[in-house]
Amino acid sequence: MQNLAPLSVRPHQNEAKPPKRPINAKADRHFVTALARGLEVLSAFRSRDRMLGNQELARRCGLPKSTISRLTYTLTKQGYLEHADDGNGNGGYRLGSAVLALGSTMLARMDVRQLARPLMQELADRSQSMVSLGMRDRLSMIYVENCRSESALTLSLDVGSRIPVATTAMGRAYLARCSETQRAALLDRIRDRDPKTWPQVRAGIERALAEYKELGVCTSFGEWQKDVNAIAIAFHAPGGRSVMAINCGGPGFNLSPDYLLREVRPQMVALAHRLEEPGGAF
Repeated sequence: MQNLAPLSVRPHQNEAKPPKRPINAKADRHFVTALARGLEVLSAFRSRDRMLGNQELARRCGLPKSTISRLTYTLTKQGYLEHADDGNGNGGYRLGSAVLALGSTMLARMDVRQLARPLMQELADRSQSMVSLGMRDRLSMIYVENCRSESALTLSLDVGSRIPVATTAMGRAYLARCSETQRAALLDRIRDRDPKTWPQVRAGIERALAEYKELGVCTSFGEWQKDVNAIAIAFHAPGGRSVMAINCGGPGFNLSPDYLLREVRPQMVALAHRLEEPGGAF
C-alpha cells in the first residue's frame, strides 16, 4: 500500500481567530477579487437548495449584504443566476442555465465516468449499496457519478451532491492519496473552519491515514452521519492525473463495518486498480 507521511498541520497561535481567506489578494496583483467573490456566490449553492436570498448568501460567503446584492445582480444579468420565488412572496436566486452549461461541458469531458459506471453498478448490485465517484472542491467532495442497487435502501444523494472531506470515507481517501503539500494545506483549512471540533476530526483523519496504509481503503462508520457506514478508495484518473475517489456506503443496518471490510473492500481495491491503469482493463 502507499507510504504516507505523518499527519501534520502548521502551528496555530490563536484557535479563536476567524479563518483567513485562502488567497491574499493584496499580495497577488494577478488576483481578481471581484471574480473570486462571484465564484464564491455560485459555490455557496448546494443540491438541496431550492433558492437562496442575499442574506443567506452573505452569511455563507462571509461578505457584506451590499456586496452580495451587486454580485447577484451581475450574475443574474449574465445568466449564472435567475430570480426565484417560493410561492409565498419570498424572493431569492437559484443557479441559472449558464452554470448548467459549464457543468455539463466538464462532465462530458470526464471519460473516467463512462469507464467507471458499469463497474460501479456491478459493485452496487453485488453489495446492495450505493457506489459513488467523486472529486474535491474546496473542503467538500462532489459526486460526479452515482450507482444504486435496486434491491436495497440507499442514501438520498445524487450527482452534484457535496459531502465533507474531513469526516467521510471518500474525503479521507482523497486526503490519503493527495500530495503532502495539498494535504497540509487542507488540514489547515479544516482546522481553521472549526477549531472546537478539530481534535476529534484530526483523530479521525489520522486513523483513516493509518487504515489506508494497512487496508488500502478509508472508513467512516457513523462519523459523518451516525446511521451511515462507508468505505472509500482514491486513485489517479488517467490522463489528467487528478485524484478522484470511489466510495461504497449506505444505512448502517444494511451495511455493517465487518461486511464492508471483508466483502466489499477487495472488490473496491480491484475496481480502483482497473480505473487507474489507462486502457488496461477496458
